[in-house]
Amino acid sequence: MGRAFEYRRAAKEKRWDKMSKLFPKLAKSITVAAKKGGADPEMNAPLRTAILNAKAQNMPKDNIEAAIRRASGKDAADITEINYEGKGPHGVLIFIECATDNTTRTVANVRSYFNRCGGQLLPTGSLEFLFDRKAVFEFARPAGVALDELELALIDAGLQEMVENAGTLYVYGDYTDFGSLAHALEAQGVEVAKAGLQRIPQSPQECSEAEMQEIEKLLDRIEDDDDVQAVYTNIA
Repeated sequence: MGRAFEYRRAAKEKRWDKMSKLFPKLAKSITVAAKKGGADPEMNAPLRTAILNAKAQNMPKDNIEAAIRRASGKDAADITEINYEGKGPHGVLIFIECATDNTTRTVANVRSYFNRCGGQLLPTGSLEFLFDRKAVFEFARPAGVALDELELALIDAGLQEMVENAGTLYVYGDYTDFGSLAHALEAQGVEVAKAGLQRIPQSPQECSEAEMQEIEKLLDRIEDDDDVQAVYTNIA
């Protein structure tokens, strides 16, 4: 059928493969949030955020509701949130957040990824102080809203920085102010596209294209693991 058809099919298959791995991770984050704070999104800000992020990735409503119901199931209690830290090729620092029902399996997998790609798994806490944990909100610039007025409205809720890039606004605050910032944005009628807690490197590292090719091999392995929820690096 021609090379154009093959290209489109390959692109579709890659997208389907990505969704097949992404949806279970999103579902797991929903289940963990519901288990911790209850199944009502109105009373559980982390759950509300997890649902918001799932919808942003076009996760079906049935999948979201099933993930919430799973929080009351016997298997939900076995999910543990755990972090791993390591050093990749060319000294790149990597912070990994996981949610797993088998920590022995997860740490063995993560260690193998580092070993195979010229990296090293580090003791817990080695990198914690090199990343700032931030509450981050992403949304389209609201029509008819003055940015200086929005900024003033968010300062009391913990706003540290607001950045605009190509019509998209990014709001940053300390991770402890996630809830207050979320409520303040809701009060301003802002429809948040994505939200969550992120780890921002204090000293970003520049890498060449050749170095990035080696680093990305490791990152791809880590991100493809079903137990991995988020990966942060100090790459500039």
